[in-house]
Amino acid sequence: MKSNKYRAVFFEKPDYIPMNFVINDACWHHYPQEWLIEQIERHPLLFPDFKRPNLPYTPDFGRCARKDTPYIDDFGCLWVTADDGITGTVVKHSLEDWEAYGAYVFPDPEHQMGIGPIDWARERERLRLKRDRGEFVEAGLRHGHTFLQLCDIRGYENLLMDMVDEEPLLWDLIEKLESFNMEIIKRYLDIGVDLFCLPEDLGMQTGPMLSPRQFREFIKPSYSRMIKLAREKDIPVHMHSDGDIRLLANDLMDSGVSVINLQDQVNGIDWIKENLKGKVCIDLDIDRQKITCFGTPQEVDRLIRDEVEMLAAPEGGLCMVYGMYPGMPMKNMEALMDAMERYAKWYA
Repeated sequence: MKSNKYRAVFFEKPDYIPMNFVINDACWHHYPQEWLIEQIERHPLLFPDFKRPNLPYTPDFGRCARKDTPYIDDFGCLWVTADDGITGTVVKHSLEDWEAYGAYVFPDPEHQMGIGPIDWARERERLRLKRDRGEFVEAGLRHGHTFLQLCDIRGYENLLMDMVDEEPLLWDLIEKLESFNMEIIKRYLDIGVDLFCLPEDLGMQTGPMLSPRQFREFIKPSYSRMIKLAREKDIPVHMHSDGDIRLLANDLMDSGVSVINLQDQVNGIDWIKENLKGKVCIDLDIDRQKITCFGTPQEVDRLIRDEVEMLAAPEGGLCMVYGMYPGMPMKNMEALMDAMERYAKWYA
């Protein structure tokens, strides 16, 4: 039997709108833990597999999200963060100077994911168990697999200047990076997944981080080849990006993306409805900048209702996700969870 998520992605009349509520690990030391658990247990649709942990609970923070523990990733980039659980930022780029390129060594996809080690036998077993439970099986590259990886390696300003200068070594770097990513994609496709994910932020508060021309020349060709690899096996591709990506949306769809995860307010619900609804499955990233942080519980509820009313359809094509971070008022979190469960059943 096809999962509800599968039917939403493929416009096959899901029973309800898939809703995903992600609690960032830092929340566990910024909010009362018992209160967090109470909210999770009150919302089984959002947290169907939750198992109450022993308290006090300390998550296993990601390698790039450990305070006072700088981390050098597989590409030689140095990450730091100021708070456990919050993904840090690269403060030292592995190829700030092209003179170091001759000795530069790429990670090995046999053992590395780009952001840390991978045991492919264990990963195969993990995904097999999910499939045996009837779950919708998703896998993907690390967040920031291409454009952001180039930024991490070279530095954002250096990278944009490389593009302007048509730096020959940049083309070689892009080719090697794509080859690394392709090997990881092939391994996941061989294991078997229902959806392959390519998460990468391309947008700023207004407009993308690189021009549409730069995206088409330097990034889109790699995207297209990676997506083609999945689509040749009839595996749909999920693309995530924070920020304003309106100028790049047509290029993403042209590359073969089936699901686009984009932010609601910065791109605009009216624009999303007019340009994306019915063309791709919209995985809507719910506002984390304005209403959920500074609005009232009533405004939070209205936000979700309005977005569902404008973007949902009985045949599917809409999923919604919220990422909770420290700073969100507790009353708004409760209102948001209630609203997501309530309006998930809009067409029930």
